[in-house]
Amino acid sequence: MAEAHEFDQQIREAFGTQFALERELPGGGMSRVYLATERALNRKVVIKVLPPELAAGVNRERFRREIQLAAQLQHPHIVPLYAAGAHGDLLYYTMPFIEGESLKHALHGERPQRFTPRDVMRILQDVVDALAYAHGRGVIHRDIKPGNVLRSGTHAVVTDFGVAKAISAAMPAVGMTASGMVIGTPAYMAPEQLAGDPAADQRVDIYAVGLLAYELLTGTAPFERASPAETMAARRRTIYVFYDKCAAAGQAPAVVRPRLQASGPVTLPTSEREVGV
Repeated sequence: MAEAHEFDQQIREAFGTQFALERELPGGGMSRVYLATERALNRKVVIKVLPPELAAGVNRERFRREIQLAAQLQHPHIVPLYAAGAHGDLLYYTMPFIEGESLKHALHGERPQRFTPRDVMRILQDVVDALAYAHGRGVIHRDIKPGNVLRSGTHAVVTDFGVAKAISAAMPAVGMTASGMVIGTPAYMAPEQLAGDPAADQRVDIYAVGLLAYELLTGTAPFERASPAETMAARRRTIYVFYDKCAAAGQAPAVVRPRLQASGPVTLPTSEREVGV
């Protein structure tokens, strides 16, 4: 409790001059997420603060450069990054506040929503459009999941673009911290990403789109487990026949085909054009 209070005090000291903090937002995963008003421009922003145990191993200059690269993305289905910075032991980045809910909240919140195949196709088209744009500029998301896709009006927008890559690239080991913390969300990772393969490319995002499509159609994540080890074990022992699982929801898009559940990247689509959304 004392440590949590000390961390909250550190947050307020770090951002009090530049931002007026309003409240902490839920669902931040490994980060602490705050809604704030940027004093200079009087605009709502989201501040995401990396946990100290993760920030301690990050090369801050490399992290800043990677965030700058991701911040150059300008696309209607991508939530832009504003800036990255450090204050003492804190490492953070900022982005605009988007009115709307995440797909995670829509699927698993207090009033779970079921999406029609038409809804799913519309969402996937926006997500794949964003990925195609980013991949064409050399930026891989590496953490596509329902929590990182927001519904804004009638459209879907992808948030945290390039952040997982920035953290991974700024760590001494690829994809994983020295303490064994996986960068990303294991339940939505391609096998080569879980293994920390330095050759992992844009196909890890396409793989995650397949899992996203499955969850939107069925309401459940195919590989949701308590730890990375259990997630990998579930992949080995579980065979998902996607067409059977999705039949009740209607026609499944091509991205949900069983080939996306293969054990390596060689069987995956290499570009968004092959996804079939």
